[in-house]
Amino acid sequence: MAENIYGIHAVKAFLDNAPERLIEVYVLKGRDDKRLLPLINELRNIGISIQFFNRETLDKKANGEVHQGIIAKVHPAKELNENDLDSILSNTQNPLLLVLDGVTDPHNLGACLRTADATGVSAVIVPKDKSAQLSSVARKVACGAAEVIPLIKVTNLARTLRDIQQQHNIWVIGTAGEATETIYQTKLTGALALVMGAEGDGMRRLTRETCDQLVSIPMNGSVSSLNVSVATGVCLFEIVRQRLA
Repeated sequence: MAENIYGIHAVKAFLDNAPERLIEVYVLKGRDDKRLLPLINELRNIGISIQFFNRETLDKKANGEVHQGIIAKVHPAKELNENDLDSILSNTQNPLLLVLDGVTDPHNLGACLRTADATGVSAVIVPKDKSAQLSSVARKVACGAAEVIPLIKVTNLARTLRDIQQQHNIWVIGTAGEATETIYQTKLTGALALVMGAEGDGMRRLTRETCDQLVSIPMNGSVSSLNVSVATGVCLFEIVRQRLA
């Protein structure tokens, strides 16, 4: 079933990375935007059908989402699974994986994907159940990263973590507020999977027990935790810093 994506960045990302999935595009009639017009021309050049609508009609097609004057109808992507993850790891030197355990907010998923792309993450792993879907909201927040970063959906997260430990020699680091060792005291230069838990609940018990090591982010103010997407950024960029050192 086709799906809609919204916004200039999201549509541009599809054009650059998966143009074969574009079906048609809806544009706000009379919209004079310096970012939008070149995108429309690129779409026309590859033969994509473009239809122009007034704001009321386009807003209805957007179902309440912020669309920036452009909506694209696209074919859904192939869902990636454990077999795809094994293939990625077999062909990647010193891989860096991001694992999201129970992150259910699509805004957080999109923000994590964006940060994952910026930090060179090889793939993002999520459980099939109790996770945010790669919705139009997540895609828009990801600003194009959703079309670049492989999103692996797994049936049993703890089993998948054990598999990558045993078969690919990947060190699995989980984040936990009570961990005595901080992210800044930990060596993060090897093949690594960073596990981020859901806000509030954190990682599930089996996920936590599967981790090789638990680390925390030092908190010096009155708040006890960070938004999961912010915490993900802190951890991933510390990994990047160490790898570049």
